[in-house]
Amino acid sequence: MNMTGQKTRPAGLAAIDREMARQHGDAIASYESAAEMAAKAAASLKRTGKLLLLGMGGSHAVNRAVEPLYRALGIDTIAIPLSEQLGQPLLLPGRTIFVTSQSGESAEVVRWFNETGGTDETFGLTLEGHSFLAKTAPSLVGAGGTELAFAATRSLTVTFALHLAILAALGQDPAAALAVLKSPQDVDIAPALSALATVETVVTSGRKLQGVAEALALGLTELSRRPCFSLEGGQLRHGPMEMLGPNIGVVLFRGRDNTAGLVTAMIVSAVETGAPTVVFDASGEEPVAGAVTLRFEPAAGLAAIFAMLPVAQRLMIAFAEARVDNAGTPVRSTKITRSE
Repeated sequence: MNMTGQKTRPAGLAAIDREMARQHGDAIASYESAAEMAAKAAASLKRTGKLLLLGMGGSHAVNRAVEPLYRALGIDTIAIPLSEQLGQPLLLPGRTIFVTSQSGESAEVVRWFNETGGTDETFGLTLEGHSFLAKTAPSLVGAGGTELAFAATRSLTVTFALHLAILAALGQDPAAALAVLKSPQDVDIAPALSALATVETVVTSGRKLQGVAEALALGLTELSRRPCFSLEGGQLRHGPMEMLGPNIGVVLFRGRDNTAGLVTAMIVSAVETGAPTVVFDASGEEPVAGAVTLRFEPAAGLAAIFAMLPVAQRLMIAFAEARVDNAGTPVRSTKITRSE
C-alpha cells in the first residue's frame, strides 16, 4: 500500500500496461513493413493450397483465430500445437507451414527445426529479428522487438497484423482491420468486471472467433492463476454446460458472421443457468437480456479481433488484479519456455 491507501500496481501488470500502450502503433508498423515477406508467404499458399499453423501458448491462440480466415479463402488450413506436431506429426510435404513464436526461441521451435530441417515452404512469424526462428526460416518480423511482460498482449496484436499483411497479399481488403487499429474503440469494462466479481473461474467460448476466446482464457489463467479455459461453442454445448451456474463466469465472442446465431443461442442458454455472462459483441444484433454486452462496431474477421482483443486484455488484467497480489509476475513459468 502507498501513503494514500491505494494498492500499488504490481510490477508485472505495469509491464503489461507498457506493452499494451504500444500495441496499436507496433501493429500498424508491422503490417507496413511485412509486405515483401507477406507476398512470398502468399505465393507459397497459392502454390500449395494447404497451410499448417504451428505454435505454442499465445502463438497457438493466434493460429486458432486466423485458421478460419485462411479457410474462407479456400486454403485447407489446420492449426495444431507445435508440441503435438512433434509427438504425432501431420505430413509436411505439399503444405505451407507457418511457425509462430514471439521470442523465436521456444524449445519446441528449436527441436522442430533440428528434427525436420524445416521445408522450402516454411515461414516464421516472430517479434525478434535476431532469434533462432528468424535466422532459420524466412520470417515476418513484428515491430517493436521482443515482448517483455509475461502474459501475451502486444505480441498477439502484432502477430495478427503480420497475418493481415499475408491476407492482403492474398487479395483481401485490409481497410476495415486497419481502420480499427488506427482508431481503437474505447469500451467500458466496468459492467463486465462487476458481473464477474464473485465467480471462481471463467469459461470463454466462440464460434468463428474461438481463437480470441482461447487467447483470453490463456491470459486469464496466467494472470489470475485460476483454471480458466475455453471451449468452442458446439463443444461447450455437448456436456460441459453441466458446470455452469452462479460461480462460473462465461465470456462469449459474437461477430458479424454466419455463426452469430449459434453464439446468440449460447448466450441465452448461459444466462438461463445463472452464470454471469459477458458478451464481446461485434455482430450488430440485439443484446440478449440478462447478459452484460460490450458492444463494438459491427465487424468480422481481423477487424472484429482487433476491436475486441485490447478490451479483452483490459478485462483479464482487472480480473486478475482483483484476485492476485502480484498479478503479472509468474511464479511457476517463464516468459520464454525453453524446456518441454
